[in-house]
Amino acid sequence: MPLKKFWILLLGAMSVLSIQAQDTTYHIIPNRKNSLDQEKKPYVILISIDGFRYDYAEKFGASHILEMARQGASAEKIYPSYPSKTFPNHYSLVTGLYPSHHGIVDNSFYSQEKGRAYQLNNRKEVQDGSWYGGIPLWVLAENQKMLTASFYWVGSEAPIQGIFPTYYYTYSEKIPISDRIRQVVDWLKLPDSIRPHLITFYFPEVDHAGHTFGPNSPETGDKVFLVDSALGAMVKQVHSLNLNVNFILVSDHGMARVNRENPIELDRKSFDLQGVKVFGGETQLNLYVKDPNKIHSIYDSILKKRNLFKVYLKKDIPKEFHYNTQEDKYNRVGDILLVSDYPNVFGIKGRPGPLGTHGFDPQVPEMDAIFYAEGPAIKKGIKIAPFENIQVYPLVEKLLKLNPNENVDGDLKYLEKILQ
Repeated sequence: MPLKKFWILLLGAMSVLSIQAQDTTYHIIPNRKNSLDQEKKPYVILISIDGFRYDYAEKFGASHILEMARQGASAEKIYPSYPSKTFPNHYSLVTGLYPSHHGIVDNSFYSQEKGRAYQLNNRKEVQDGSWYGGIPLWVLAENQKMLTASFYWVGSEAPIQGIFPTYYYTYSEKIPISDRIRQVVDWLKLPDSIRPHLITFYFPEVDHAGHTFGPNSPETGDKVFLVDSALGAMVKQVHSLNLNVNFILVSDHGMARVNRENPIELDRKSFDLQGVKVFGGETQLNLYVKDPNKIHSIYDSILKKRNLFKVYLKKDIPKEFHYNTQEDKYNRVGDILLVSDYPNVFGIKGRPGPLGTHGFDPQVPEMDAIFYAEGPAIKKGIKIAPFENIQVYPLVEKLLKLNPNENVDGDLKYLEKILQ
C-alpha cells in the first residue's frame, strides 16, 4: 500500500463506522428451533459500550450502570487484549482467544496467505467468514441447538464455520437506540421454541465522542448519559418479562487523550519502506515486507531513526502482547511492528488526528475497560480484581449451561467467584 494512501485511510478511520454501509437489513435464519433441553436454560444479554473507559461510570455519574454494580458484580477494570482496538477485542470477548489466536489482529491488516487485506470499512471482507478463527459464542450455542441473536457484534454478519446467529442485523447507525432496545425485548417475547437465549448488543456512541472530543469532554459525558439511560430502559423492560436473564456489560477498550499536535511521521526519505505494505492506525503499524531478505535491513533503517515509538521484529514482540511469531496462528501480524509511545501517535503534521484514541499497550491505564454483571445467577454487590477480557467467554458458557469449548485462552476460575 503506498504510504500516502495509508495516511489518507488512517486520517479517515475515525469516521468509518459512522459512514460505512447504512444497510438496516434484519436477517432471520429460517427453520431453527431451540431443543427442548435448551428451552429450559437461562438467558444472557452481552452488552458492549465501545470505548467506555474503566472510570467513566463514576466520572460521569452513570446511575444505571452504577446500580448494576450494586445489584450484581463488577470489576475494578478489565484489560483489553493487544492491540486495544475495537475489532480484535470484540472478537476476543466472544471467542475467549487473544487476537493472534483468532486471526483478527487489528482493525485493518494484511494476510500473506490470502493476498488481500481485512479492513473494518470493507463490507465484503467483514462478511467473509474465512477471516474469523475460534468458535464465537453464538456458533457454540447454535451448534448445541440454542438460538442466538445479535444487534451488532464483530463477526456476527459473517458465516463463521457456515453459521450466523439466528437473528442478526447488518451494521448501521441509522436505527435509533429506542428501536434497538425494543428489538431486544421483542426477541425475549418470542415463543420458547424460537426465543434466543444469547443476545449480543453493541453501543458505538461513547467511542465516537471520545475520538472526536476527547475522553474528558462534556460531549463524551453526554454520550455516557445517553447510553446509560438506554441501558436502564433495557434492564427495566427485560425485568418486566420475568425471565431468567443475566446481563453482562463490558467495553472493548478505554480511551486516552493523545499528543496530536506533534504526530510521529514516517516518510520514504527517512525510512526504507520500498516494497512494504503498511496497515494499522495511530498507535501501531504492521509492516509487511514483500521480500523476506529485506526485513532486517528495513528494520535497521527504522531502528536507527526511530523517535517516540518502538520497533520490533515479529519474533521479538513482547510476550505479554501475545502477538509474536510463536503466537501468530494465522500469520497476519506484520514482519515488523511499530508501537507508538503513549501518548504519542502516528500521523501527519498540519493534519491533526482525533483528540482521543486507543490501541496502546493494555498496561496503559487509559486503555482499561469495564465489566458489570447482574442477574439471578450473579452474586449481589461483589467487586473483583482486574482480569483479561478473554475470561468473559467461559463465564457466558457457564451461565448458558453450554457444553464448554476447551480450546480457549480464557479460564472460568477468574470469574467463577461472582456466581451464586
